[in-house]
Amino acid sequence: MWTVEHVVIPQDYKSPYPYSSSGKIPGGEDVSIPDPLLPLAFAAAVTKTIKLATGVLILPQRHPLYVAKETATLDQLSNGRAILGIGSGWLEEECTSLGLDFHTRGARTDEAIKSLRVLWSDAAASFHGKHFNFGPVKCFPKPVQKGGVPIHIGGHSPAAAKRAGRYGDGFFPAPGRDSQAEGNCSR
Repeated sequence: MWTVEHVVIPQDYKSPYPYSSSGKIPGGEDVSIPDPLLPLAFAAAVTKTIKLATGVLILPQRHPLYVAKETATLDQLSNGRAILGIGSGWLEEECTSLGLDFHTRGARTDEAIKSLRVLWSDAAASFHGKHFNFGPVKCFPKPVQKGGVPIHIGGHSPAAAKRAGRYGDGFFPAPGRDSQAEGNCSR
């Protein structure tokens, strides 16, 4: 089961949606997009074998301390069935609404992935980067899955593919309207 994420859809956004020829999100600006982790927790309670994945959670828009806690909790509740699918995001206006610099989202994504790995593996975790700085902290529960919740990188750009190779446990490429022209979108 895969869930998607957008915390908000800014009215009259101009950023082109890269996965449709219209350049707009299917369903329009009024489409209901629930938080991606809550439906997965609900599904964990009523299923036994289905894998529960975000596809994708927009990682640079969330602090890794929360993501580590939330996804480890989902992994515990589901007895090791969680998959964290992440992306850097394409909707500049959403990023701006959150007070974040759209142009640093790739670097924030990379640091967040590294932070998650530390938080899931170390009893007392520390991370010191440009965008995230913490520790030592204790973050429990830990994921059931050895090595932590698998992180799958989604996207359509060469940067997303490189990120998957460097930091991911999997890659699910999504063909964009013009993947070559948008090749630098996830830096």
